[in-house]
Amino acid sequence: MANLREIRNRISTVKSTQQITKAMKMVAAARLKKAQERVVSLRPYAGKVREVMVRLSSTQASVSKLLAPAEDPKNVLWIVIGSDRGLCGGFNSNLFRFAEEERRVRFPERNLHLITVGRKAHDYFRRRNYTIIQNHNGFFDKVSYDATARITREATDLFLAGTYDEVYIIYNEFKSVIAQNRMVESFLPVRAVESTEAIDKTDYIYEPSAEEILKSLLPLHLNTQLWRAVLESNASEQGARMAAMDNATENASAIIRELQLKYNQARQAAITTELSEIVSGAEALKNG
Repeated sequence: MANLREIRNRISTVKSTQQITKAMKMVAAARLKKAQERVVSLRPYAGKVREVMVRLSSTQASVSKLLAPAEDPKNVLWIVIGSDRGLCGGFNSNLFRFAEEERRVRFPERNLHLITVGRKAHDYFRRRNYTIIQNHNGFFDKVSYDATARITREATDLFLAGTYDEVYIIYNEFKSVIAQNRMVESFLPVRAVESTEAIDKTDYIYEPSAEEILKSLLPLHLNTQLWRAVLESNASEQGARMAAMDNATENASAIIRELQLKYNQARQAAITTELSEIVSGAEALKNG
């Protein structure tokens, strides 16, 4: 009977865990819907800002140091966007392994420093002795454009001061609930021409001058680029958590079925043993 009690306790524990994973799945689904709407609505705007930037910077590359590539880049800054919480499958671990592979392949001889966004990113790279100059733990407790703009200003000031020759953003781009694209994007300097298809050949007249527009547009472009990466990462996190909690709920159901089968078998065995003892006792009394 002790074995039966143990199995009942395990079933009860798994059912309690299943209720938690169901609730977390529902919360993640609600957050995903909101995050996905923000990403989808921002993408066309971010794309249009980038398009205008490409057009202007192709003819005004000398306007700002933010557009000037370093001849021999040695010092690199990464802005790595993870999450503050776990229980989201391979969302963080896959991104961080991707980042380390990028470091090994593309930046083996560079001096690399990090700005981490999210507690998981900070903890992971700190344990591996990366140089973290700033961390933004708790960032996703309340995702805001102003907080993102502060990170942009921090990175831009360091770039303009000559501390770093290049700045990159590493994040998960939202693809679907169950899939993310791991991305490494150049942030600074702003690339003047990204592709020949990006530039429309139409001859525009600018008022005020193209130079003045570019100077005003550069901060907006950088803020929008990082804001989009943050929203993409946030949507990816919620999707990954929803999928992970759904898998956990299904796994709990399978475990409950297996434990229920074991419980029934143990109960049947206990009943059979008791019946055998009763029959044996009756036979003993009869023969006595």
